[in-house]
Amino acid sequence: MIYEIALLPVHKERIEAFRHAFAEVAPLLTRAKGYGGHLLAQGIETPQQFNLIVRWDSLEDHTPGFEASEDHRLFMMGLEEYFSEEPKVYHIEGGSF
Repeated sequence: MIYEIALLPVHKERIEAFRHAFAEVAPLLTRAKGYGGHLLAQGIETPQQFNLIVRWDSLEDHTPGFEASEDHRLFMMGLEEYFSEEPKVYHIEGGSF
């Protein structure tokens, strides 16, 4: 099991709209092969910084799996207008939530 951690910088004036947009595209993520749950958490000191943590059965389920899919393309299209800069993504092993 691995975790994808995506740092999502959102324009301050678009935070609420981003939350609604994420809720609309989340089903594209949740139906992906190997998906095991996610947490979208907003920063306290930096409320324009969101952290998306996704549990995957394997790294391959996320990349190339989900990242190479049409669902990922649609997921990102639904969110990209809210980002103030390019999101950063990395992976870790272990842990649970």
